Amino acid sequence: PVLVESLIVFIIVLSVHAVVWDRYSWCAVALAVQAFYVQFKWDRLLQLGGAVFQFRTAANSGLLPASMVIPLLGIVMKERCKSAGIVYFERFGIVVASTGMLVALFLSVIAVGITKPVPTNTCILTGVAGSIIIYTMKHSLTVSEVIEVLEVLLIFVYLSMIVLYLLPRCFTPGEALLVLGGMSFVLNQLIKRSLNVIEGRGDPIDFFLLVAVVGVVLLGLFFTVLFIFMDSGTWISSMFFHMMTAVLGLGVIMPWLYRLIQRNPLFWLLQFLFQTQTRVNLLVYWTFLAASACGIVFYQNAKRSSESKKHQASTITRKYFHFIVVATYVPGLIYDRELLYVAAVLCLTAFIFLEYIRYFRIKPFGQTLRHLLSLFLDERDSGPLILTHIYLLLGLSLPVWLFPRSCAPKGTLPGAGALVPYSGVLAVGVGDSIASVFGSTMGEIKWPGTKKTFEGTMTAVFAQIIAVALILIFDSSVNLNSSYAWILASVSLVSLLEAYTTQIDNLLLPLYLQIMFMA
Repeated sequence: PVLVESLIVFIIVLSVHAVVWDRYSWCAVALAVQAFYVQFKWDRLLQLGGAVFQFRTAANSGLLPASMVIPLLGIVMKERCKSAGIVYFERFGIVVASTGMLVALFLSVIAVGITKPVPTNTCILTGVAGSIIIYTMKHSLTVSEVIEVLEVLLIFVYLSMIVLYLLPRCFTPGEALLVLGGMSFVLNQLIKRSLNVIEGRGDPIDFFLLVAVVGVVLLGLFFTVLFIFMDSGTWISSMFFHMMTAVLGLGVIMPWLYRLIQRNPLFWLLQFLFQTQTRVNLLVYWTFLAASACGIVFYQNAKRSSESKKHQASTITRKYFHFIVVATYVPGLIYDRELLYVAAVLCLTAFIFLEYIRYFRIKPFGQTLRHLLSLFLDERDSGPLILTHIYLLLGLSLPVWLFPRSCAPKGTLPGAGALVPYSGVLAVGVGDSIASVFGSTMGEIKWPGTKKTFEGTMTAVFAQIIAVALILIFDSSVNLNSSYAWILASVSLVSLLEAYTTQIDNLLLPLYLQIMFMA
């Protein structure tokens, strides 16, 4: 399975660079080759228990698929913005690609360094790849851009040490690279923009995303360290948690956002949410869907009898939530993408905050949340945190947040790029859900070395093609310009990756589909 997963990733890398070949392509190919070799060193370390931190044990290291996501995103973003003539975001794409390569290379060096005996061939490959990447960065980046890349690397190192120590078994090395690398980049961008505020420059919804993500993560780190020294399950600790949340929210996060958008954040948010009748209608509809999702949770827990407390929800039951998020995102993508952008940020903040309440057993709802959500755990929730529902939200939201609006004339990209915001809906909401439902109920022919079935994968591809046809009918802004073969190839490759990867598919698949569509 690991070899097939690696082969699919190599095909995606070569497919992207067949379209956008330049000096960064050599770096990406070199990074992929060395990540392939280092991945086996990480797998061996995990099997022998020789890794520095405790990683998720039910999966391989996932270093190769994770290493290529951020560099490929930066490269395709650079090409799109270059063709649109937006120099600022073309340079931003180069910084993203360089940062992703350097962070992935750093993780590879760590694996090689702690492997005993030292793997000579892998060391040589890592050295060659590092030389190519550093040489290209030397001739491509300005001094300020090099400093920015090194800042992100430094944040990643410290954030990794803190998070992986405090939260054992929550990530594989590849998932840690994706999640913590992304958080490091977001934190660095927020610091950079906060120090260089220019009135009227920058979209308030982008600042809202940066401040919300960084604020809620710093809040979690603060309480994680604090509750090492005190019992979080008492009423006094719970009152302190709520009080400090209010203090940090109103005293730090709100003024921080005010400095960036130059207006009262609460008034701006209320005005934004209720600006048009379409937005009000969407909010009412989303509230109904949220209530339906809560109803499913309560109903499934009510069915759990006292004799079957260890009973877990079936795959089909868990996919109900996938279909609900599809019903949530599609109207937002068609009618008001900016509202969907902001609503997804608010939802992510709420999900993470509720997970804090569950994890720390904050009264009065902490123990109740533990009981309600335990029914929906699977093998990927082996650590102290329950992250699968947050990954589901991220998988559908990241293509919306990462869509290069400034480089898209008339709000959309030409050809297959028009489907970029729909990447999460197609890969996770439609493809992964249909593959799981049909594969578990009707699948008979299994892919070699996996539990996934051929029927499930083929049904997922077919369902995504039907979904693309429906998007063409209902979304007038989408014009594919006869790029149907590329769309079919992209959907097929990502569906095959879903069948073979042991990483969090809710996070990985939408990003790879977005990369293919943007290329």
